Amino acid sequence: MKIVIIGAGSVGTNLHHAMELKGIRAELVHARPLTAHPSAVESLPSADCYIYTVVDHVLREVISKVHAPRALHLHTSGSMPIEVFGEDKPHAGVMYFFQSFSREVLIDDWSDIPCIIEGKNIDDIAAIYSLAQCLTSHIYEAGRHDRERLHIAGIFANNYTNLMYRIAAEVLKDTPIPFEALLPLIDQTAAKVHSLKPKDAQTGPAKRGDHEVMNHHLEILREFRGQMAEFNSEELSEVYQELAALIGKAHNH
Repeated sequence: MKIVIIGAGSVGTNLHHAMELKGIRAELVHARPLTAHPSAVESLPSADCYIYTVVDHVLREVISKVHAPRALHLHTSGSMPIEVFGEDKPHAGVMYFFQSFSREVLIDDWSDIPCIIEGKNIDDIAAIYSLAQCLTSHIYEAGRHDRERLHIAGIFANNYTNLMYRIAAEVLKDTPIPFEALLPLIDQTAAKVHSLKPKDAQTGPAKRGDHEVMNHHLEILREFRGQMAEFNSEELSEVYQELAALIGKAHNH
């Protein structure tokens, strides 16, 4: 099977890298020429499978530029519907790898990365499953709404968690304690949810209902007024209180 990956961003670059390591024949092309120069469509390599790894807001446009009715067409979005492929593409589906990708750090081993798949028909599903299986054994068939819920879950588990790391780094700024001092705690917390439910892994003053400690923390945060480069101390105080309230409610305080 000859594969063309359209979109040389974080996902496309990583997917091409992973396929190359597995000996899968794949060609990586940039998507921008397809939208900027219509004539570029003529130079698009022919393939048995086209995988679109572009951002959601240009996905429909890029798909519309590719005319290959016999090929299998796949997008890698967590939120775009399968209906983005029109009737002119009868063989189509979704192959959504649930991982955070960057072009700076390419992932070699995809064996633990979950892949969510969907297809227009049973034959397409079988073909998508077979392709995904070359990279990972963690494959789940799910529709758009389930993918969207997974995407939201990922935002909380990854993107918002990373924001907390940035806040923590800012709190430690101008102290003799580096951010690296938090790494064992971060690693231990992440490791615990491999064996415990997140609710059971929760610790801290909000879970205990220790308002004396939390009020003291809020006083310290308010003293940071004007000292933080990235964040407003009042906003951080609000975030602290909101998160503490959610934890307290979840643990019946």
